[in-house]
Amino acid sequence: MKNSRHEDKKAVGAPKTAKKAAPARRQPPTKVPDGDAAVKAYIAALPGWKKAVAKRIDALIEREVPDELGATKWNMPFYGIEGQGWFVRFAAYSKHVNLRFFRGTSLKPVPPVGELGRRGLHLREDDELDEKQLASWVRQAAAIPGFLEPRG
Repeated sequence: MKNSRHEDKKAVGAPKTAKKAAPARRQPPTKVPDGDAAVKAYIAALPGWKKAVAKRIDALIEREVPDELGATKWNMPFYGIEGQGWFVRFAAYSKHVNLRFFRGTSLKPVPPVGELGRRGLHLREDDELDEKQLASWVRQAAAIPGFLEPRG
């Protein structure tokens, strides 16, 4: 007769062989594009209408500010001028593309959406993009000191 409950439990179950855990293997870092390539990769990964809007925004910025530097920060495309800072960024969300100028309250006319000094647009699937107005804002924003410092 067993003299403890603990011994009874051991006797009931079949003996288990413990498997040794394999040591964790560190995966080699995946090559993540940077600079303009990161912006293009972000845009390429967007679905449907958001990709089309993002391509139009990217092309317009490249056309209006030929010396812009692109980068992806905080999982969003940023555009800036070396020595001046970032002037605009955008991000795609479930129902809109959010475009923000970092010194947006300095633009004329002031873009309609935003908080603090950042102003911009929420572009939805059926919205018309006023490229003439957007081009004007891009040129204005690129001409004033921006946010932080892009490195080329």
